[in-house]
Amino acid sequence: MEHQKPNQPTVADDPKAREILRQAFEKTSRWQKDFTGFTADLTVNVNGKETSGPVMVKGPREVSVQLGEADVQKWAQEQLGMIAVHRGPRTFEESDGKYSLTMEEDGHPFGTKLIIHGSNSFYRVKDNRITQINRTMAHPGMTPFAFTINVEESSVTQDQKNLTTKYCVYYYSPTDGKLNNVESFTDTHVRIGSSDLPATRRIITYENGGVIVKNLTFTNHKLI
Repeated sequence: MEHQKPNQPTVADDPKAREILRQAFEKTSRWQKDFTGFTADLTVNVNGKETSGPVMVKGPREVSVQLGEADVQKWAQEQLGMIAVHRGPRTFEESDGKYSLTMEEDGHPFGTKLIIHGSNSFYRVKDNRITQINRTMAHPGMTPFAFTINVEESSVTQDQKNLTTKYCVYYYSPTDGKLNNVESFTDTHVRIGSSDLPATRRIITYENGGVIVKNLTFTNHKLI
């Protein structure tokens, strides 16, 4: 199967590929449609240095974090915004369903390759779970970069949905293939009402010539 080139016309959608991705999408845990947010107390530990304060999350663009250190506060706000983007309620048609989808069976351990035409992305799906996400980001005025997310472990919620608990992100250059960084994420969650909210997140990354471990610990959750 040939890959679509930028100057080629839109690829015909493969209904089987669409159904595979739809089933995986619908088996992925998200906050419910009437979710209005939560508050919690957050402690951030970066290589042993702790800072604490309150947080409020209403949606991807409505995240409030109050920590004593500006850099840590900005980073924690970005992390919570990312969690809210991934966990926020949305339909398949609003996300990957709006693209033309095709598939390849190449025997990969992570399952079927699903190409999302027009989004510079392809996924892998196995057992109704998205196991890998590959994406290239290229916007005017910025250096293009690419990343691969490998989903290593997930749990099953009370609603019988898949909730990722461990994944690794590989960041690299799409032009020369050079690996720039690897981030390892380990998450736990707590059930409050009918919502699975973040309880802890540990990130192991490489910055400024060394490996850094960052921990986020959430307590005293309250639904808004």
